[in-house]
Amino acid sequence: MNKKNSALIGAAFLMATSAIGPGFLTQTTVFTEQLLTSFGFVILLSIILDIVAQTSIWRVLTVSNLRAQDLANQFFPYLGHFLAFLIVFGGLAFNIGNIAGAGLGLESLLDVPPVYGGLITAVLSIILFIAKDFGRTLDIFVRAMGVIMIILIIMVCYQSGPPYGAALSGTFIPEVFDAKATITLVGGTVGGYITFAGAHRLIDAGMTGKENLREVTKSAFSGILITALIRYFLFLASLGVILAGGVLLESNPTSSVFEFPFGELGKRFFGLMMWSAAITSVIGSAFTSVSFLKSLHPFFDKNERIIIVVFILVSLTVYLVFGKPVKLLIFAGYINGFILPIGLAIVLLATRKLKSVMNYEHPILLTIGGWTVVGIMSVLALKSLTEIF
Repeated sequence: MNKKNSALIGAAFLMATSAIGPGFLTQTTVFTEQLLTSFGFVILLSIILDIVAQTSIWRVLTVSNLRAQDLANQFFPYLGHFLAFLIVFGGLAFNIGNIAGAGLGLESLLDVPPVYGGLITAVLSIILFIAKDFGRTLDIFVRAMGVIMIILIIMVCYQSGPPYGAALSGTFIPEVFDAKATITLVGGTVGGYITFAGAHRLIDAGMTGKENLREVTKSAFSGILITALIRYFLFLASLGVILAGGVLLESNPTSSVFEFPFGELGKRFFGLMMWSAAITSVIGSAFTSVSFLKSLHPFFDKNERIIIVVFILVSLTVYLVFGKPVKLLIFAGYINGFILPIGLAIVLLATRKLKSVMNYEHPILLTIGGWTVVGIMSVLALKSLTEIF
């Protein structure tokens, strides 16, 4: 595989595996339990919104050869700095949860205490980043983890024996609809730092300019489709277990989905799934968060690897000392809600300038759909913020 194709596939998997974290697994299982077959429609609708948002962001950032913070600073002084702060704070907070999730994964897989599992995960993540060609190493690792997760979820789906016909019918003709679930899925797939992960990876790999738009668009689509594939198969597996009379543990519902059809072996499968999801989210969060600092000051660009290592070590330290600081994670969740509408609005406004400077014409459907996503996510972000006060 040549370097160009490796970067494109790696960017898609980096974005997808960043989205597929511990929260992704839990949300999918819980919403399936609440909505049953109708959750398929929520997944379908969220995929459409995800594609609109991610494709717009990836196309504009790569064609302009500007990371999101640099594009933002061109519109308003220090707007990019503000966006970078939101990304780094949210990424750091959620990385604490990712390391905790990795610890739980290794506990189920290898009977390792969660604290040691979190430590092992952090050390392995650091080793990947200090590798000689860490960009290529990153691409290979996230692809491997992504493939492992796809295989595991297909196995569990097949073994649980879901009602495929009813699920497909509910996907297109739902009995109930939950707007909150839809927005939660959109935010969990392309919210926060996630949607920028692949785009910034492509910029680092030199996949920029109009000549690469076709490949970039395909990579953006691929990232969303990978997350959609895993989410839909997990939905089917959860549905099969629930309708077969399986009881999902409130403390760890996704583990129940794996254990019901496979027994003790299912616990190990779940551990591998959880760990794969968590470590790739640790990697994606660290890489993308630091990429938002790189162009704000030469120090960050020159010492990128050191800053990434520090980022992971700080996340690990907070986890080891405080566990999962619930209030911090909740507050970071509220902040994360603003990142997608702010970032997407900046990108859509930038298309006007790119039209005159680079003769770039942003597709009208992506423009209309993009502003629709901005409006929906802004209203919900403001609503969630009022809950703090």
